[in-house]
Amino acid sequence: MNITLYGIKACDTMKKARTWLEEHDVAYAFHDYKASAIDRASLEKWCDEHGWETVLNRAGTTFRKLDDAQKADLDQARAIELMLAQPSMIKRPVLDLGDRTLVGFKPDLYAAALR
Repeated sequence: MNITLYGIKACDTMKKARTWLEEHDVAYAFHDYKASAIDRASLEKWCDEHGWETVLNRAGTTFRKLDDAQKADLDQARAIELMLAQPSMIKRPVLDLGDRTLVGFKPDLYAAALR
């Protein structure tokens, strides 16, 4: 199984996810979407699977700093444009298991998915 962990290297939640994967001997590729960007197709897939409301990190500083006009009337298309322009707005981590993805880090969900 090819597993890819998407996120930002310096994020604390990312560090927890990476540590968990390494402690459980799970081989994975890491894609830093702040350094290497993210493609529209991946964002669309994640939003279709989980809903854009889950994938868009509204709690983060980057989103909170947007002006009210940018935050108003969000839908999936507008949310994807925001995330493409500023990948820091993508909730992290995204763990791509090939046939599905997990958004966010919860050790019990990782354990169940990787048995």
